[in-house]
Amino acid sequence: MGTRPVRVLVVDDSAFMRKILSDILSGDGLEVVGTARDGQDALRKLETLKPDVITLDVEMPRMGGLAALEAIMACCPVPVVMVSSKTAKGAETTLQALAAGAVDFVQKPSGAISLDMDRVA
Repeated sequence: MGTRPVRVLVVDDSAFMRKILSDILSGDGLEVVGTARDGQDALRKLETLKPDVITLDVEMPRMGGLAALEAIMACCPVPVVMVSSKTAKGAETTLQALAAGAVDFVQKPSGAISLDMDRVA
């Protein structure tokens, strides 16, 4: 009867990245309760899934990560970790995300095919 796992919502426009992040995050006290393909999708799922933490890609169609982050913080604040190739430490986007309420960031490996996400885990 241990503690309940931390519920995570993974938001990324890439199906490949959603799968990789879900695989990395599943287990060790974490449970991926859902995925979303963009900010609008995330906001729709937020109320029903009630995640404890959200991983949020920065660049997505329809509603990008920064706009989604602001909407999440306005309606139902939960810890958000930004995940993007654009979030190198000190980058303007990272600073904007942290100022808007993100708790941390993880940088995706650069390159056309990000097969070294195991390193990021």
